[in-house]
Amino acid sequence: MKSRLPARCRAGRAHACGRLAALPAATVRTAPAMLAAWATLAALPAAAQMVAPPSPPVVVTATRIGTPAYDVPAAIDRVALDPGRASQALVNLSESLAGVPGLLARDRQNYAQDLQISVRGFGARSTFGIRGVRLYVDEIPATLPDGQGQISNVDLGSAARIEVLRGPYSALYGNSAGGVIQVFTEDGHGPPTLSLAANGGSFGAWRLGAKVSGADGAFGYVASTSRFHTQGWRAHSAAERSVGNVKATLALGHGTQITLIGNRLSLPSAQDPMGLTRAQMQADPRGVDPAALAFDTRKSVGQTQGGAIVEQRLDAANALRLLVYGGQRRIEQFQSIPVGPQASPLNPGGVISLARQYSGADLRWTLTPGSGAYSLVGGLAWDTLNEHRRGYQNFIGSALGVQGALRRDENNLVTSLDPYVQASWRFAPAWTLDAGVRRSRVRFESRDHYIVGTNPDDSGSATYAATLPVVGLMVALSPTVHLYANAGRGFETPTLNELAYRPGGQTGLNFGLQPATSRSAEIGLKTRGSGWGRADVALFQARTEAEIVTLTNLSGRATFQNAGSTRRQGLEASWSHRVLGDLRLQAAATWLDARYLSAFTTCAGTPCSTPTLPIAAGNRLPGLARASFYAAAAWQPERGWHAGAELRALSRVAVNDANSDAAAGFAVASVSAGYLLQRGPWRLNGFARIDNLFDTRYVGSVIVGDANGRYFEPAPGRSWLAGVTAALEFGS
Repeated sequence: MKSRLPARCRAGRAHACGRLAALPAATVRTAPAMLAAWATLAALPAAAQMVAPPSPPVVVTATRIGTPAYDVPAAIDRVALDPGRASQALVNLSESLAGVPGLLARDRQNYAQDLQISVRGFGARSTFGIRGVRLYVDEIPATLPDGQGQISNVDLGSAARIEVLRGPYSALYGNSAGGVIQVFTEDGHGPPTLSLAANGGSFGAWRLGAKVSGADGAFGYVASTSRFHTQGWRAHSAAERSVGNVKATLALGHGTQITLIGNRLSLPSAQDPMGLTRAQMQADPRGVDPAALAFDTRKSVGQTQGGAIVEQRLDAANALRLLVYGGQRRIEQFQSIPVGPQASPLNPGGVISLARQYSGADLRWTLTPGSGAYSLVGGLAWDTLNEHRRGYQNFIGSALGVQGALRRDENNLVTSLDPYVQASWRFAPAWTLDAGVRRSRVRFESRDHYIVGTNPDDSGSATYAATLPVVGLMVALSPTVHLYANAGRGFETPTLNELAYRPGGQTGLNFGLQPATSRSAEIGLKTRGSGWGRADVALFQARTEAEIVTLTNLSGRATFQNAGSTRRQGLEASWSHRVLGDLRLQAAATWLDARYLSAFTTCAGTPCSTPTLPIAAGNRLPGLARASFYAAAAWQPERGWHAGAELRALSRVAVNDANSDAAAGFAVASVSAGYLLQRGPWRLNGFARIDNLFDTRYVGSVIVGDANGRYFEPAPGRSWLAGVTAALEFGS
């Protein structure tokens, strides 16, 4: 992949454009036009330029050092949360992420599956859970070392902020880091406070929550719990979920601080309505395929985890930080695998039972001299996952949807050990250079215990490794305009779920699946000013080799293959501004062109011993929209009446590699209003909202490559929600 430099670079003025040399050719060809636009912004009247950026600065931890987002040479957003003032259900993370460009978070209306989250096109193929994007909750990985993640254990009733990192810089977080999403619980402070919350709305949905928080000298605490229930918009989609979270901080003096975190998730029952064919959706978008009812497709999850962070300041410049964590997660899922195929002695059955234990540690040293001219971070991250996977038939005699005979039994172990180092150097008053490298090594081992008749011993192992460098450069064109560029290499191993089934009905893990590697680059502009607010623009491109794609996907069971080269490129833009004191305006737009660069063959149906369906180079990657747009206006005074309106729009989304069908584009609007009352130690907030105001019929999410054509997961029509939060501050 060659880079083409402008003439001034070839003339020897490398200092002006050396940072472009590492960018992909298509990006560099586009750069002059973007630089011209940025130069126009930089040439705004001097009086406007000299207005200092808003204070205090928004600090993020993407660089592993608290740094203002404005000074990070990467695309990053920080979403502040205030549950006590919210006009949302506080159930799904997708409620808060609609305004982040480059990120697509879809609520599937199916709590047997996790949210569908993709960042710049990474993660879109996931048929269950979240993959291709690294997830952290209070700095504890919610993505396991194999790259599979879930985010259902977050209690949004005590969350303080979400940070979203996009682009090459994400590679410093290791395997499957097409982007990074971090959720942080609030810190305990102030007098003891008790908060109670309740909301309810359409489709039998309700949520109850409670939180206690406060601080006593050097000790701060926050404990929250919530319970959610819904009958579901579609048939066979009822669910209930309970989440509890505890966070405690203790400053011991002499530069020592300890943070303890505990979390519990219980999802005792979540029905799975699966997808619908186009004909089924048009006939009844709230319906369900008969197979889901026959086999009572459903899922239950239980998870408990805990962690500790010890931070020790050694002197004014040096600090050590140690994170340790561990947990266990149990999953039982009933699928709609027909009885006939399960008669084969090689079939693993239609019930999946997983018992997972996971743990890890991250030891980090940080050097931050008082001059602020440079910083250095070095660390070692270790993560492990021990999985006991069993499969059972999903019938006994003529009774369907019940756990039958054992058909699979194995132990799978995944370990990773990643050293990393990164540095930032302000080598001139307006120039900052950031660089880092991570060596990622992931090992998979499988021990098969189900060796019965013709079912062989499928034990095996595989090791994947890659070196992941990142470099970024930022220049302050003025106090209110920053220009940056960065480039890096990424790495994405198959997950245990993607390795779980071999094509053609063979037994054992699919160790023939190889990791995908990517090279990406971006150039961006950040502006801050009291006259025009905050605006961010980023142009990006990523090329991936050995892309992992869906080969077959039938009744919730998927197999995967490597499919050559792909390219994701696009443009992100966001803007926000506060006017008239309490009116906040916000807009975000994304254009994404994600295509296969190599032709390949895939399966036209199942069973499939040999792929025969040709996929042409130039086809779009399924599960991704080419364009998305978000706009919001919110009146947010400190107290009294508050109100808001939102608009979300998405272009059509291909549902398979052949691009033979697609979910149509849509636009939906929401409105909300409420009243915030402060009386002495009491704070009361009541609200009501209407989603899908104009009752638009649309597809909320898609199931990529479903062999039965059940691609579509319709979204609800017009719905309502109302709630109240009461907080009592003691001792005030």
